[in-house]
Amino acid sequence: MNDMTPAAIGHNNAPDPIDEALAPYDDAITEAQNWLDGEPITDEAQMKAVDAILKDIRSAGTELGKAKKSATAPLHDTWKAEIARWKPTEDDLDRLKKGLAALVDPFKRKLAAEKEAAKQAAYAEARRKEREAEEAAAKANAANIDEQRAADQLRQDALEAKKAAAAANKDTVKGLRTVTHFKVEDMRGLISWIATNDKDAIAEFANEYARKNNAEIPDAIVRTWTEKAAY
Repeated sequence: MNDMTPAAIGHNNAPDPIDEALAPYDDAITEAQNWLDGEPITDEAQMKAVDAILKDIRSAGTELGKAKKSATAPLHDTWKAEIARWKPTEDDLDRLKKGLAALVDPFKRKLAAEKEAAKQAAYAEARRKEREAEEAAAKANAANIDEQRAADQLRQDALEAKKAAAAANKDTVKGLRTVTHFKVEDMRGLISWIATNDKDAIAEFANEYARKNNAEIPDAIVRTWTEKAAY
């Protein structure tokens, strides 16, 4: 008769690929940790022992990388396939957005320029009426009711003009954004300005440039040398 006793949960779990990859190097990893106690190497025998362990640790890293690639490749392929599935639709929507924006761009620019001109005119008119009201108030005879009424009317007209200017300022064209463009007209002048005002930026660029091109730069400017280092 077959044994029908339920198996323990997890009895058939696959081994962790990380553990599998590193299992042959358990002793080397333990030994490496033992060596890394802060004490320096003092003789050639110790050096050779450490080099041997280092070789095993490098091999462990290689095997771990292979295991990682094997474990993640299917996931990565699935991710890439799903990204590719979405991309044509995303690209098409992007084309539609850019096309519609290009379609209305000339008219929106023209309308925005007209509204800006109307706003400037409204503010100019408000300032004119405000000055006119101030002058009338200064000249009005306190004992002359008609002059006082006329001055008050001019003050009211100035207030209405200011309201109209404020309204014109809010009347903008939707869907336009401010885009800043620049063109360097004087490269030498720009570099001089940066050197004066942002020395760290110049230093960062210069150091990176020297790192990439030091072989071509005279030693009097950038000194280049080599030395041995453990790896």
